[in-house]
Amino acid sequence: MTATDRIALALAGVGKIARDQHIPSVENGGDFVIEAAISRHGKIDSAENFESYDAFLTARPDIRAISLCTPPEVRFDMAKKAIAAGLDVLLEKPPAATIGEAQALAELADRAGVSLFATWHSRFANGVEPAREWLSDKTIAGIEITWKEDVRRWHPGQAWIWEAGGFGVFDPGINALSILTAIIPGQTLVEKASLSFPANRQQPIAASLQMRSAAGAPITAEFDWRQEGPQTWDIVVTTDQGTLRLAKGGAELYIDETLTIEGPDREYARIYTRFAELVRSRTSDADFQPLRLVADAFLTAERHEVEAFIE
Repeated sequence: MTATDRIALALAGVGKIARDQHIPSVENGGDFVIEAAISRHGKIDSAENFESYDAFLTARPDIRAISLCTPPEVRFDMAKKAIAAGLDVLLEKPPAATIGEAQALAELADRAGVSLFATWHSRFANGVEPAREWLSDKTIAGIEITWKEDVRRWHPGQAWIWEAGGFGVFDPGINALSILTAIIPGQTLVEKASLSFPANRQQPIAASLQMRSAAGAPITAEFDWRQEGPQTWDIVVTTDQGTLRLAKGGAELYIDETLTIEGPDREYARIYTRFAELVRSRTSDADFQPLRLVADAFLTAERHEVEAFIE
């Protein structure tokens, strides 16, 4: 593919996730070229930079697609304007602050004839699709999710994650839920939840969920942002034909504790390959089940106050 065949892309929100994942994935891939960036603070040297989103939309009608890497609470209005301007839209996870916003964007994109991609980067981890295939002919007896990490390491100084619409521990926890809903069929149901809120924060720092698969298998999930030392991102599935374990966020797949899949991280590279497929085929990929599980957890939760969080 030549440079002229690449899709002109804008990137909104030049923060940590954009610099760590989006920009390198686009620059090392062959499908897109970043021609504009919109951010109040960050810049991309190789692109035209805007502080105003409306100014970008007016100045660059030639750009075909946009990646929205902003916090979710401001993403709806930006996506709505992009769709109205005829841009294909990639939404960083979680795709919106509410299910209503997410569904509204899907309907707007469908009516406008543009592509909408609600990304779940963990679904593109090395072991996830092989796990789905291995489980497809098995009877699941139970699933245990353990997703524990240190918020100070992964979200330093990001105050928005503790505010209304910021998701708290569900910001990483939704990655586990995205894998869960990719590897088992049907709708997963939340039965009850327990959420722990720091005395000085609006969003939970830990969560325990009890769920059930469409086929009736029990599912438990433990999310915690207070993990020190080694970080834990594991999903264990017990079946009638053995045990499957996805480790390191889906990067490694074990069958009966034998490592069968591993490899370098290519989650975001695969996201942009998928986005290019959607743009060129004029189709969308917008699954909101992980977001719905988070909403159901809040609706069914017992709330507990824990000690204040000091960063």
